[in-house]
Amino acid sequence: MALRHAQAWFEQLGLELLELPVYTKAHAHDPALAEIAAGAGFCYVLGGDPGLVANVLRDSPVGNAVIAAWRNGAALAGSSAGAMALCSETLVRQSFPGHTQRRAIPGLGVVPRSAVLPHHDTFGEKWYPSARAALPDTVLIGIDERTCALWESGSWRCLGAGGVTVYVPGVPAVRIASGALDGIPQPSAGVTS
Repeated sequence: MALRHAQAWFEQLGLELLELPVYTKAHAHDPALAEIAAGAGFCYVLGGDPGLVANVLRDSPVGNAVIAAWRNGAALAGSSAGAMALCSETLVRQSFPGHTQRRAIPGLGVVPRSAVLPHHDTFGEKWYPSARAALPDTVLIGIDERTCALWESGSWRCLGAGGVTVYVPGVPAVRIASGALDGIPQPSAGVTS
């Protein structure tokens, strides 16, 4: 369903989004899929299970190819768990069936020293206390639904229907509904996932 929703959304923008079926570590190590990812002009990492997305792509040929395509000029985006995976840390459930308590696992590292709190306006804000406890020195980025934090021309901006809340350690949180975002680390072109 997430794929169909993304395809419909990007079709409105004149873009055709093709599925790269990478659901397991075996898929992520498929040389043919890695070759397709390396040649992409736009890579969009869908949501789902935050731990699964990060664990499947991290240190894999497909994950490395996505990052290489980005370094070579491709656009790179993610929604929900996909956006979470692009950061240095991905927040997963601390225990089951807990919904709000989070712990950190390594992400892909495109945005260093950071972690995303997705769906911030509906449930992600509730993750903040455990996320801050797990990551005391990390910038936490709360992104509302239908909203993005966009890196463009050397700076971050908030676009969309909601806002982005930036939690820089030791500084009061700042919520921006539109415009420039301060405090989010610059993407790292030198990631080696």
